[in-house]
Amino acid sequence: MARIGQLGRAAACSAALLFALTGAPLHAKDNPGMAPVDAYLMDKAAEITLARSAAPESISKDATVLVLTRKGYETAVTGTNGFVCYVGRGFGGAPDWPERWDPKILAAACDNPPAVPTMTALLKLRTALTLAGKTDAEVMDRIKTALRTKEIPPLQAGAMCYMMSKNAYLSAQGDHNMAHVMFYVPAKDGATWGANLPGSPLIGGNYWYLLPGHEAEAAALPPISVFLLATSTYSDGAPVAPHAM
Repeated sequence: MARIGQLGRAAACSAALLFALTGAPLHAKDNPGMAPVDAYLMDKAAEITLARSAAPESISKDATVLVLTRKGYETAVTGTNGFVCYVGRGFGGAPDWPERWDPKILAAACDNPPAVPTMTALLKLRTALTLAGKTDAEVMDRIKTALRTKEIPPLQAGAMCYMMSKNAYLSAQGDHNMAHVMFYVPAKDGATWGANLPGSPLIGGNYWYLLPGHEAEAAALPPISVFLLATSTYSDGAPVAPHAM
């Protein structure tokens, strides 16, 4: 299995958006462009259900739930435990992800309280700006400003995300889904976590960009690495088939 396929997919989900490990190479030219906004919208009740399925019910039943509208994410359910569940779309993550515009991408996710101020906020800001028609350069400039002014605060310790939905669609490649949890870490790479090494269960990548060639842009942003660990069950407790991991 090609490591570029593993590492690339790990980096792509920021938000959101990690998916089945097929080892297929990724290329920026595979990106076809944004579809009409309606193609990315869901029935509200169905989106709430899918968002909650990201984490075990003991967590998601008391979580805040976001749904996507034409202008960005809005709160559909106000929770009490500090977690925030949502369904990520491809354009909510790395701007060079080849599948970013695929309307089939429905990445159910549930950020924990330490992740919400930074990671959920980045998702919401990027999504709103993209739907408003801003260019990638304009989006990144706005994100840099938000981070510099602390409108979006630095990443807290202990930030993580549940992505254990049985019904998520994370990639047009492979089995389309992978039950896992993610850890957000203010680190430049995965060396201290042992990620991507032979025999290690952890897959890691840079949050900001998926493919090589963006080292200068990434260096101008706070370091954020995303580490993925596959789970043996879905959020409802059903076992994950070996081929789906």
